[in-house]
Amino acid sequence: MAFNTKTKLYIGFFIAAGVLLLTAVASFISTRQLSNRTRWVEHSYQVMQQLKDMELRIKDARSGVRGYLLTADTVYLGLYNKAKGQVSVHLTEVDRLMQDNPQQQLRLDTLQTLVSLQMRLLSDLARGQGRLSRSALQTLVDTDRQTMRAVERMLGRARTRELEILQERSSEQNTYETITPAIILVSAAFAIVITLWLFWRVSVEITANERLQRELTAANEGIAHRISIIENLANQVVQGDYKVKIKDKERDSLGNLATSLNRMTQTLDDTFTALEKRNRELDQFAYVASHDLKAPLRGVSTVVKWIEDELGHELSDKMREYFGLMKGRLSRLEDLINGLLAYARVGRTQQRLEEVNVEHLVHEVTDLVVPPTFELRIEGTLPTLLTDRLSLQQVFTNLLSNAVKYHHSKQGLIRIGCHEAGKQYEFRVQDDGPGIAPEYHEKIFLMFQTLRDRHTAESTGIGLSIVKKIIDEQRGSIRVDSAVGHGAAFVFTWPKQPVGVALSKAEL
Repeated sequence: MAFNTKTKLYIGFFIAAGVLLLTAVASFISTRQLSNRTRWVEHSYQVMQQLKDMELRIKDARSGVRGYLLTADTVYLGLYNKAKGQVSVHLTEVDRLMQDNPQQQLRLDTLQTLVSLQMRLLSDLARGQGRLSRSALQTLVDTDRQTMRAVERMLGRARTRELEILQERSSEQNTYETITPAIILVSAAFAIVITLWLFWRVSVEITANERLQRELTAANEGIAHRISIIENLANQVVQGDYKVKIKDKERDSLGNLATSLNRMTQTLDDTFTALEKRNRELDQFAYVASHDLKAPLRGVSTVVKWIEDELGHELSDKMREYFGLMKGRLSRLEDLINGLLAYARVGRTQQRLEEVNVEHLVHEVTDLVVPPTFELRIEGTLPTLLTDRLSLQQVFTNLLSNAVKYHHSKQGLIRIGCHEAGKQYEFRVQDDGPGIAPEYHEKIFLMFQTLRDRHTAESTGIGLSIVKKIIDEQRGSIRVDSAVGHGAAFVFTWPKQPVGVALSKAEL
């Protein structure tokens, strides 16, 4: 089966990668085994050294006791006491080191018994000076001599066995010391061969690609000119010129793209013309709604007021309740109409950019919608920015009025703060009201959604929808941080520069 060059390169790379991987694995395993064998060799040396040190310490202890018995000089007991503590340390260390060898563990159990007996005998001899009879003292000395011989024999057996283990481990270590370099060298040689072959194949491919690149460069010069024409059309479309057209008669992809772009600009021109017509119709509807719909409402409200003024003394309590409900419904309907009109106008009115001191703006809104029983606290410094004053004023008006409207008390605290967040300011309007359950955090921004009774006159469910639409027009975001009983914090972002100004700078 014949493979193309690309497939051959892939196969070569996979083989090289596989060889390198096998080399790494083989080297790792071999090196690890060598390291293990070296560690075990060192382990055997440690065992033998500990056994030797323990034997020397036992002999030091015997020498100290015997010196004391011969001279009655307590200085020798110091050598005994020092050696006695070290014997226990060595014995513990040997026990730890021999955990891997059950046979040696059995010898160590016997050795521990003999060493304990030996140390007790030495202790008795050290305390027996002047207290024991000569015969009893001689008996202890003879027993000490026999016990020490048994200890030496057991130590010798343990060392002999450990020496055999050392020889076995040294042999394995030598084997891996020989195998490891061989494996690495063979693998490296194979990898070098594969790498050289790949280098040759890549060189051939690079030469072919360079030739192809020269051909493509020549072809791209004409394409680049046609693309620049298409880019120019796109820039003109961005600037609002939808009547521009491209004259490209070539029957290739760019020619087809030019034809598609011409159709697109024609469609955009037709669509925006229709949109302008719809906007004019919507403006007409807004005019009708603000006059023809609200006028009958005002008339009904006036009639109700006349009836109450003229016949108020003749109305029963039930009728007064009905008239109260009627006025509430009429007021709510008027608020709904006003809210819908405000929602429809968002983003459709011409923005008037001006320098706005947000702190002054907040105080002005507070004077209008926040009663004196509520405290307004500004945390930190609020910025001054270039923006549409009316839009930002609408946002703060709705948020502050909601904080008062939905508060469970006639008194409360409203806190406003701000900090920079990249290209935007992040404002936070926090109240200490009843809070909003998490399951309603998204619902409250939808049209006609309110957490209060629909029969409540001021609860139209449009205010936060208007706020969200205004902030969306400014390419910001809004969210609520709240839990029941812990107040509500509305956090929204507002651009440091007006959206239109930012776009113009980006285009430049």
